[in-house]
Amino acid sequence: MKTGIIGKKVGMTQIFDETGKVIPVTVVEAGPCVIVQKKTVENDGYSAVQVGFGDLKVERANKPQKGHFAKADVALKKTLKEFRFDDAESMNVGDIIKADVFAAGDIIDVTGTSKGKGYAGTIKRYNHSRLKETHGTGPVHRHAGSMGANSSPSRIFKGKKLPGHLGAETVTVQNLEVVKVDAENNLIAIKGAVPGPKGSIVTIVNAVKKA
Repeated sequence: MKTGIIGKKVGMTQIFDETGKVIPVTVVEAGPCVIVQKKTVENDGYSAVQVGFGDLKVERANKPQKGHFAKADVALKKTLKEFRFDDAESMNVGDIIKADVFAAGDIIDVTGTSKGKGYAGTIKRYNHSRLKETHGTGPVHRHAGSMGANSSPSRIFKGKKLPGHLGAETVTVQNLEVVKVDAENNLIAIKGAVPGPKGSIVTIVNAVKKA
């Protein structure tokens, strides 16, 4: 992994390129992030850095959190995430990562927590079809319908798509493009949509599947 940053989703808007073409973008307030801990091959068996984002009030931190940040001599942070950067060994605790680690044209992957939609049926959750609305189907047009089990095997197979909790899970959208970077205001404009509601935490890294 070349580089990455933690940010907060601000919302969606649109901007125009030089030819006047409109581009839908998601604005992310990316950083500034601070390196809180450094993992080394000698001590931990691998090389990585722990990055913190978003200020945390002292009264909202517990004793282990306060000790962890005091050891690094950095301010309390709400969100911590570990990155295995290629140049992690050259980084030090206290270093700042800003939005300018990315530039317009970069291809990135964005990870966030999708919007929670609560308990949902199979039609909303898995795009199943409704039952027919004629010939005595009754008030069950959106029910799951037959499960297909007979005297053999007399059970429902594991993995059957059934109603349940929808959303509120970690989602990664790959190969998005950075349209614009405002380093002064710590903003990154990303082409298209990214997971999660406004104000949610997202992680931006270099695309895995594109050089």
